[in-house]
Amino acid sequence: MAKKETKENGGTIKIQYYKSMIGYPKKQKTIVKSLGITKLNQIVERADNPSMRGIVEKVPHLLRIVE
Repeated sequence: MAKKETKENGGTIKIQYYKSMIGYPKKQKTIVKSLGITKLNQIVERADNPSMRGIVEKVPHLLRIVE
């Protein structure tokens, strides 16, 4: 049986929660909390892959990618 090679991008992105989610739909609040973000202006590091970038694109008015 051949071994599966797992390629890591090795990269991470920093995601900042910069605007309050008060007054936004529950689905958007759930997206922010699923990233492990609890406080305003908090920055978390996550793997740089299409799924993480897609999550940030769902709520660009609440989250941004910090360079």
